[in-house]
Amino acid sequence: MNEVYSIGDVARRTGLSVSAIRFYADEGVVPPTGLTEGGFRRYDVHAIARLELVRTLRDLGAGLDDIRRVLAAETTLPDLARAHLRLVEEQLQQFQARRAVLRTIVRQQTTTEQVSLMHKLVSMSDDDRDRLITEFWDFVTTGLDVHPGFVQRLYDARPHLPEEPSAEQLEAWIELAEMVRDNEFRTSMREFYHRRFTTDQGRLMAGPEMVERAERHRRLVLEAMAAQQADVPAESQRARDIAERVVAAQAEMLTAMTGRHDPDRARRGVVEFDRDRAAARWRAGSTGLTLLTRYHSLVATINGTPAPDPDKAAAVREWMAAALRRETT
Repeated sequence: MNEVYSIGDVARRTGLSVSAIRFYADEGVVPPTGLTEGGFRRYDVHAIARLELVRTLRDLGAGLDDIRRVLAAETTLPDLARAHLRLVEEQLQQFQARRAVLRTIVRQQTTTEQVSLMHKLVSMSDDDRDRLITEFWDFVTTGLDVHPGFVQRLYDARPHLPEEPSAEQLEAWIELAEMVRDNEFRTSMREFYHRRFTTDQGRLMAGPEMVERAERHRRLVLEAMAAQQADVPAESQRARDIAERVVAAQAEMLTAMTGRHDPDRARRGVVEFDRDRAAARWRAGSTGLTLLTRYHSLVATINGTPAPDPDKAAAVREWMAAALRRETT
């Protein structure tokens, strides 16, 4: 004979309250197996198992109608789980966006108007974000007399917020979006590019050949950084070979810029590197260059790529300088 249990026993077994069990019975979700002569409800093990499933699904956010369909075999449990997973993921994204806004409010002196703006920024669609960055570069580069390929590279260096961004990525997007909307920042960037690249030398620097040379130089510096971070000794032949190739790339760029072949000047630029002097020159640099660096740092954070690190850059420059100063072993 199938054993049956009182509603009190069922409550202890399932963790549901007696009133909740009565509610599910009255709603027709899990009716009792039977009634005693005195009208008391009794439940067998199958009903208890259904109640345990109901409790689990309710804890996961399922509604009564969805639960009824599962129990009536009108829908499968995996189908229900998939539907609720989508809802949970959407809610998680919303919570992450709210957290990013709240953390920014805590960190900054935020006005009521800025709170509304920040919420709009994190709620943008991919198309809206893309349009905002495009409009920014449209403003900066309008009338810039340089090779079209250089301008396209500026447009290509844009943020791509992932489908499941971290709080840090959302905070970086808020800052970046506020920057590119700010008229002072936009104007400073426009003036920087027009001042730097509308001279003869500036147009030369923006030409495809110089851009290609700069890219080769960048890859060589990254190779040097990887070697330095892998603890390749500066006095080794490998370190010296890498540093020599960096010097050759810099000499090639200087020749293209000045029309004079001066490899000694390029070598001195590497050998005589001084971290303090370099930092001082950076601090004395143009506002536009500082703002551009911040832009790229935020884009790197949003895209999940390594952001520019002045300390690491200085360390690899010192490593190359040491490699060229020392005799190889």
